[in-house]
Amino acid sequence: MARAFGIVTSSGSHINVGGLQQYRPIGAFSFLGRYRVIDFPISNMSNSGIDRIQVYVKNKPRSLVEHLGTGRHYNINSKRGKLQLLFSQNSSENDVYNTNIAAFAENLEFIERMHEPYVIIAPAYMVYAANYSEFLQAHIDSGADISLLYHSVDNARESFLNCDILNLNKQKGVESIEKNRGSAQKRNIFMDTYIMNKELFIDLIKKAKKISSMYTLPQIVAASLGDLDTRGIAHRGYFASITDFNSYYNANLSLIDIKTAEGLFNPEWPIYTRTNDSCPTQYLEGADVKNSVISNGCIIEGTVENSVIGRGCQIKPGAVVKNSVVLAHTVVGENAHIENQVMDKWARVIHGNEIIAEEGHPGYIRRDDIL
Repeated sequence: MARAFGIVTSSGSHINVGGLQQYRPIGAFSFLGRYRVIDFPISNMSNSGIDRIQVYVKNKPRSLVEHLGTGRHYNINSKRGKLQLLFSQNSSENDVYNTNIAAFAENLEFIERMHEPYVIIAPAYMVYAANYSEFLQAHIDSGADISLLYHSVDNARESFLNCDILNLNKQKGVESIEKNRGSAQKRNIFMDTYIMNKELFIDLIKKAKKISSMYTLPQIVAASLGDLDTRGIAHRGYFASITDFNSYYNANLSLIDIKTAEGLFNPEWPIYTRTNDSCPTQYLEGADVKNSVISNGCIIEGTVENSVIGRGCQIKPGAVVKNSVVLAHTVVGENAHIENQVMDKWARVIHGNEIIAEEGHPGYIRRDDIL
């Protein structure tokens, strides 16, 4: 049993995934055909021995609540463990007030009731694998007040824009937290993951509320750097931050490559998700599939290349799907051609349309649309 409880937070104000986010929070986004984005932080906690987890839901909760259920599919201890969904019932119409600090403050009594001395806070919009028990021990051994996870990248000019970055000294002490404005290629991207003492966390929530109703957790931590020993802990392996439409599209397609996927998926570190029993995918006469991830329950009769296909999809004879992310229960009709697209659930392209977006600027086919 870990000495920490876990918190999974909803997305921040800097995140806007056009189209998809209209129907569900980012944590409920389908990912790689089989998973939801929130499966990754919860699986990391479960595999690390953290079995008391709070999930904060800000808006459009239906799909997320349905997916999480009781949390039994995350291998959380059935006797002492608990997956608890907490809502911001007093949220404002003005989104600038709907911060993670506001959500924590509204549910402060549930945080105070936790018996574990430490808390690990992770975001619902980032995809990575991490052993939190090792990071927790590194935090305790360092004697720091707060530890922040970061991932060093060399493509910060064009990616991870508006994510927070950490400026570190030679001892990995955090000197400042600022937004990535694309001014340099090499940056330490803050993974929005915190490790700290529970009592300190409660103090920060109360301090932030006194300073500003718009304060977020990164802002109050940044404002407290002069008073608190805050250090960075480096993360290795696969890392994706889903903050806009392109980053969602690119994160899915990047994991088609087996070497890239090995940086995220490890048989000894399983990623749990809600099971969906259905028959294996059928590849009928005329099917031609190359370099793609195909989920179960599909019927493939056309061409699929460099794409991710969700559960229960139909690719009809003569249809072509290239460089696309196709969510569950969609139909690509006979002789239709979609390329560089994200096709949302239950959509149907049935009139032989050619829907091709410019490379690097993927298009979006809306949920339930008929084209």
